[in-house]
Amino acid sequence: MAEQSLKGKVAVVTGAGSGIGRAVALLLAQEGATIATIDHTQEDSQQTIDQVHQNGGNGMVTVADIAQPDQVQQSFQQITNAFGRIDIVFANAGINGVWAPIEDLTPEEWDKTLETNLKGTFLTVKYAVPYLKRQGGSVVITSSVNGTRIFSNTGATAYATSKAAQVAFTKMVALELAPHRVRVNVVCPGAIETGINESTKQRDLEQIRTPVEFPEGKIPLNDGKPGTSEQVAQLVLFLASDASSHISGTEVWIDGTESLLKG
Repeated sequence: MAEQSLKGKVAVVTGAGSGIGRAVALLLAQEGATIATIDHTQEDSQQTIDQVHQNGGNGMVTVADIAQPDQVQQSFQQITNAFGRIDIVFANAGINGVWAPIEDLTPEEWDKTLETNLKGTFLTVKYAVPYLKRQGGSVVITSSVNGTRIFSNTGATAYATSKAAQVAFTKMVALELAPHRVRVNVVCPGAIETGINESTKQRDLEQIRTPVEFPEGKIPLNDGKPGTSEQVAQLVLFLASDASSHISGTEVWIDGTESLLKG
């Protein structure tokens, strides 16, 4: 039976400063992986890498705006210069952006969300591929229930579009990279206890949303309570490890059946 040990492997995590990214970085390190982060600022993920070091692991921080090709390429060069290889990529960095009626959503707000979430995913995978091809590996992308199963969060148009596109991107790239033994999968979390919602800018949504009540909560499996970053991290570990060696091009929802209820 294949195990989930990542000893000797190098994992790149984007958006490792908090929430799901941090939980994944710490769990992969616990399983033996060397961790390299790519974040917008040094401070974002330095605490995560400090914790990796405190727990006896190895890792480093690189700084890049994931929507800027030269910066992303440079980060991967720094990582391979330091560790010699890349085996796992967790393309997780993203934003919720602005949620607003389509008439009020500006082209600049649309572009910002798509550039970060979709172009950022493309660049992260693109510049990792030459290194992953050397020995095979695993890519895991963070999408969402929004745009894949849930379409009732009215106003989240740019965000949902970016998340739906990540699933299509995953399937296209999974087939392309299969001959090189590089697997590509995508996780679609529902409500998870993270800080990302604090950065969501919501504007004039009351006028376009259809009121729906869920007296017993929106997450049937968990009495209405959201999931945790650590639960998502366990799923990412499975997809990153040899335990999922025959799985590629697959989306996995992790939402306690929330998306089946809300639709």
